[in-house]
Amino acid sequence: MLCSSAGGPLCEPCLADLPWLAKARCPVCARPGPAGETCGHCLKETPAFARVQALFSYGFPADRLIQRLKYREHLALAPLLGELLAQRLQGELPDVWLPMPLHARRLQERGFNQAVEIVRELSARTGVPMQANWAERVRDTPPQAGLKREARKKNLRGAFSCSGKVAGLHIGIVDDVMTTGSTLDALAQALKQAGAKEVSCVVVARA
Repeated sequence: MLCSSAGGPLCEPCLADLPWLAKARCPVCARPGPAGETCGHCLKETPAFARVQALFSYGFPADRLIQRLKYREHLALAPLLGELLAQRLQGELPDVWLPMPLHARRLQERGFNQAVEIVRELSARTGVPMQANWAERVRDTPPQAGLKREARKKNLRGAFSCSGKVAGLHIGIVDDVMTTGSTLDALAQALKQAGAKEVSCVVVARA
Protein backbone atom coordinates (compact mmCIF):
# COMPACT_ATOMS: atom_id res chain seq x y z
CA MET A 1 0.00 0.00 0.00
CA LEU A 2 3.00 2.31 0.31
CA CYS A 3 5.69 0.98 -2.02
CA SER A 4 3.61 -1.19 -4.40
CA SER A 5 5.86 -4.20 -3.89
CA ALA A 6 4.44 -7.71 -3.96
CA GLY A 7 3.03 -9.02 -0.72
CA GLY A 8 1.26 -6.93 1.80
CA PRO A 9 -0.74 -5.02 2.63
CA LEU A 10 2.54 -3.62 4.02
CA CYS A 11 5.94 -5.14 3.37
CA GLU A 12 8.32 -5.53 6.32
CA PRO A 13 10.54 -2.51 5.42
CA CYS A 14 7.51 -0.21 5.08
CA LEU A 15 6.08 -1.52 8.34
CA ALA A 16 9.38 -0.85 10.10
CA ASP A 17 9.55 2.68 8.65
CA LEU A 18 6.20 3.73 10.08
CA PRO A 19 6.50 6.44 12.79
CA TRP A 20 5.95 4.17 15.79
CA LEU A 21 5.24 6.21 18.90
CA ALA A 22 8.14 6.47 21.33
CA LYS A 23 7.95 4.27 24.42
CA ALA A 24 8.64 7.26 26.71
CA ARG A 25 5.23 8.94 26.86
CA CYS A 26 2.62 10.12 29.33
CA PRO A 27 0.82 7.05 30.72
CA VAL A 28 -2.48 8.95 30.64
CA CYS A 29 -2.64 10.80 27.31
CA ALA A 30 0.31 9.18 25.43
CA ARG A 31 2.02 12.54 24.89
CA PRO A 32 5.71 11.78 24.15
CA GLY A 33 8.06 12.91 26.93
CA PRO A 34 11.68 12.27 27.92
CA ALA A 35 10.95 10.41 31.16
CA GLY A 36 7.61 8.74 30.40
CA GLU A 37 5.97 10.48 33.37
CA THR A 38 2.48 11.97 33.61
CA CYS A 39 2.58 15.20 31.60
CA GLY A 40 1.79 18.69 32.90
CA HIS A 41 -1.53 18.85 31.04
CA CYS A 42 -2.82 15.68 32.72
CA LEU A 43 -1.52 16.76 36.14
CA LYS A 44 -3.21 20.14 35.80
CA GLU A 45 -6.51 18.83 34.47
CA THR A 46 -7.08 15.07 34.76
CA PRO A 47 -9.07 13.79 31.75
CA ALA A 48 -12.14 11.59 32.10
CA PHE A 49 -10.33 8.68 30.43
CA ALA A 50 -7.82 6.62 32.39
CA ARG A 51 -5.23 6.12 29.64
CA VAL A 52 -4.54 6.24 25.92
CA GLN A 53 -2.68 3.69 23.84
CA ALA A 54 -1.45 4.81 20.41
CA LEU A 55 0.51 3.14 17.64
CA PHE A 56 2.06 6.00 15.70
CA SER A 57 2.99 9.64 15.74
CA TYR A 58 0.78 11.42 13.22
CA GLY A 59 3.46 11.82 10.58
CA PHE A 60 4.47 10.43 7.22
CA PRO A 61 3.55 7.83 6.07
CA ALA A 62 1.03 6.88 8.78
CA ASP A 63 -0.86 10.12 8.14
CA ARG A 64 -1.23 9.18 4.47
CA LEU A 65 -2.65 5.77 5.36
CA ILE A 66 -5.26 7.33 7.66
CA GLN A 67 -6.16 9.99 5.08
CA ARG A 68 -6.59 7.34 2.39
CA LEU A 69 -8.96 5.43 4.64
CA LYS A 70 -11.02 8.46 5.67
CA TYR A 71 -11.16 10.52 2.49
CA ARG A 72 -10.46 8.11 -0.37
CA GLU A 73 -12.48 5.16 0.89
CA HIS A 74 -9.53 2.75 0.93
CA LEU A 75 -11.45 0.49 3.33
CA ALA A 76 -8.90 -2.31 2.96
CA LEU A 77 -6.68 -0.27 5.30
CA ALA A 78 -9.09 -0.60 8.22
CA PRO A 79 -8.43 -4.32 8.93
CA LEU A 80 -4.68 -3.67 8.78
CA LEU A 81 -4.93 -0.87 11.35
CA GLY A 82 -7.23 -2.97 13.54
CA GLU A 83 -4.78 -5.86 13.41
CA LEU A 84 -1.82 -3.64 14.36
CA LEU A 85 -3.78 -2.20 17.28
CA ALA A 86 -4.66 -5.68 18.53
CA GLN A 87 -1.02 -6.77 18.33
CA ARG A 88 0.22 -3.82 20.39
CA LEU A 89 -2.42 -3.62 23.13
CA GLN A 90 -1.13 -3.72 26.68
CA GLY A 91 -2.87 -4.17 30.01
CA GLU A 92 -6.47 -5.05 30.78
CA LEU A 93 -8.89 -5.23 27.88
CA PRO A 94 -12.17 -3.31 28.14
CA ASP A 95 -15.58 -4.97 28.37
CA VAL A 96 -16.71 -3.27 25.16
CA TRP A 97 -15.09 -1.44 22.24
CA LEU A 98 -16.87 1.80 21.36
CA PRO A 99 -15.94 3.42 18.02
CA MET A 100 -15.85 7.22 18.08
CA PRO A 101 -19.29 8.17 16.67
CA LEU A 102 -19.81 10.50 13.73
CA HIS A 103 -22.73 12.90 13.52
CA ALA A 104 -25.49 11.57 11.24
CA ARG A 105 -24.88 14.28 8.64
CA ARG A 106 -21.17 13.57 8.41
CA LEU A 107 -21.81 9.83 8.31
CA GLN A 108 -24.21 10.35 5.41
CA GLU A 109 -21.64 12.46 3.55
CA ARG A 110 -18.78 9.99 4.05
CA GLY A 111 -20.82 6.80 3.81
CA PHE A 112 -18.94 5.01 6.59
CA ASN A 113 -17.35 5.57 9.98
CA GLN A 114 -13.64 4.78 9.79
CA ALA A 115 -13.51 4.00 13.52
CA VAL A 116 -16.21 1.34 13.11
CA GLU A 117 -14.28 -0.26 10.26
CA ILE A 118 -11.09 -0.38 12.35
CA VAL A 119 -12.91 -1.82 15.37
CA ARG A 120 -14.42 -4.68 13.33
CA GLU A 121 -10.95 -6.23 13.06
CA LEU A 122 -9.89 -5.18 16.57
CA SER A 123 -12.98 -6.83 18.02
CA ALA A 124 -12.47 -10.02 16.02
CA ARG A 125 -8.86 -10.34 17.16
CA THR A 126 -9.42 -9.52 20.85
CA GLY A 127 -12.79 -11.20 21.39
CA VAL A 128 -14.14 -7.97 22.90
CA PRO A 129 -17.54 -7.01 21.43
CA MET A 130 -18.13 -3.75 19.58
CA GLN A 131 -21.13 -1.59 20.49
CA ALA A 132 -21.31 1.18 17.90
CA ASN A 133 -24.77 2.35 18.99
CA TRP A 134 -24.11 2.95 22.67
CA ALA A 135 -22.98 6.52 22.01
CA GLU A 136 -24.26 9.16 19.62
CA ARG A 137 -22.86 12.44 18.39
CA VAL A 138 -25.89 14.67 18.88
CA ARG A 139 -24.28 17.97 17.85
CA ASP A 140 -22.60 18.44 14.49
CA THR A 141 -19.65 20.42 15.82
CA PRO A 142 -17.42 22.48 13.52
CA PRO A 143 -14.07 20.87 12.61
CA GLN A 144 -11.55 20.84 15.46
CA ALA A 145 -8.53 21.48 13.21
CA GLY A 146 -6.96 24.86 13.89
CA LEU A 147 -8.71 25.38 17.24
CA LYS A 148 -6.73 25.80 20.46
CA ARG A 149 -7.28 23.48 23.42
CA GLU A 150 -9.87 25.63 25.24
CA ALA A 151 -11.76 26.34 22.01
CA ARG A 152 -11.85 22.61 21.24
CA LYS A 153 -13.32 21.85 24.67
CA LYS A 154 -15.97 24.55 24.30
CA ASN A 155 -16.78 23.31 20.81
CA LEU A 156 -17.55 19.81 22.17
CA ARG A 157 -19.79 20.64 25.14
CA GLY A 158 -22.93 18.55 24.94
CA ALA A 159 -21.76 16.88 21.73
CA PHE A 160 -22.32 13.29 22.88
CA SER A 161 -25.16 11.24 24.31
CA CYS A 162 -24.58 7.77 25.78
CA SER A 163 -26.79 4.79 26.55
CA GLY A 164 -27.26 3.62 30.11
CA LYS A 165 -26.05 0.18 28.94
CA VAL A 166 -22.51 1.37 29.69
CA ALA A 167 -23.21 1.42 33.43
CA GLY A 168 -20.65 -0.53 35.44
CA LEU A 169 -18.50 -1.40 32.43
CA HIS A 170 -14.99 -0.60 31.28
CA ILE A 171 -15.47 1.07 27.89
CA GLY A 172 -12.66 1.25 25.34
CA ILE A 173 -13.04 4.18 22.92
CA VAL A 174 -11.36 3.69 19.54
CA ASP A 175 -10.50 6.52 17.13
CA ASP A 176 -8.12 7.10 14.26
CA VAL A 177 -6.28 10.26 15.38
CA MET A 178 -5.83 12.03 18.73
CA THR A 179 -4.65 15.64 18.74
CA THR A 180 -5.29 17.39 22.07
CA GLY A 181 -7.60 14.65 23.33
CA SER A 182 -10.58 17.01 23.69
CA THR A 183 -12.91 14.81 21.64
CA LEU A 184 -11.92 11.66 23.51
CA ASP A 185 -12.30 13.48 26.83
CA ALA A 186 -15.77 14.80 25.91
CA LEU A 187 -16.99 11.32 24.99
CA ALA A 188 -15.35 9.83 28.09
CA GLN A 189 -17.15 12.40 30.27
CA ALA A 190 -20.48 11.46 28.70
CA LEU A 191 -19.76 7.77 29.27
CA LYS A 192 -18.84 8.36 32.92
CA GLN A 193 -22.00 10.41 33.41
CA ALA A 194 -23.98 7.48 31.98
CA GLY A 195 -22.41 5.19 34.61
CA ALA A 196 -19.32 3.70 32.95
CA LYS A 197 -16.91 2.30 35.54
CA GLU A 198 -13.79 3.17 33.53
CA VAL A 199 -12.95 4.60 30.12
CA SER A 200 -9.73 3.97 28.24
CA CYS A 201 -8.80 4.94 24.70
CA VAL A 202 -7.03 3.33 21.76
CA VAL A 203 -5.99 5.42 18.75
CA VAL A 204 -4.04 4.70 15.61
CA ALA A 205 -2.02 7.92 15.72
CA ARG A 206 -1.15 10.60 18.29
CA ALA A 207 -0.53 14.08 16.87
